[in-house]
Amino acid sequence: MKKFTLIGLLCAAFLLGYGFNRLTNPMNSGPRVTGIGGIFFKAKDPAALKAWYSKNLGIRMSAYGSTFEWYRGIDSTKKGFTSWAPFRETTKYFQPSDKQFMINYRVEGLDQLLAQMKAAGITPVDSVQRTSGGNFVHLMDPEGNKIELWEPIDVEYTPPGTVTTK
Repeated sequence: MKKFTLIGLLCAAFLLGYGFNRLTNPMNSGPRVTGIGGIFFKAKDPAALKAWYSKNLGIRMSAYGSTFEWYRGIDSTKKGFTSWAPFRETTKYFQPSDKQFMINYRVEGLDQLLAQMKAAGITPVDSVQRTSGGNFVHLMDPEGNKIELWEPIDVEYTPPGTVTTK
């Protein structure tokens, strides 16, 4: 009985400490970027480039590119996804940027983050798109790079082609 009580107390102490850390550490709460949601870049021949990466690096591909599945560090029971996708070099999706790439950032609290950015004079280039996989919006950084903010709904999100790494 004492062993069970000690284990219970240790578990309770851990959970209280974890909860306190989540509440008191400003890096663990509020609107913020939580990781990379995807890397998108222009290519002369996206199909050939996907085939090269598949053959030489073993990346499994879908029609859109690849989706890497991983588990969150804080809660290893929750999945997350990062997309990798070449686009045709003539794509208009990266406009108004003339850059060759676009990075998708995973965020928490997208609406609050946008309110903070608006207060700082930063406005999105489009409106928030709300989808079953999450919410998306695009911004331009000071150097003219278009970035995509994505507030994912990982539980409901099914990556295109449901492809994962080997």
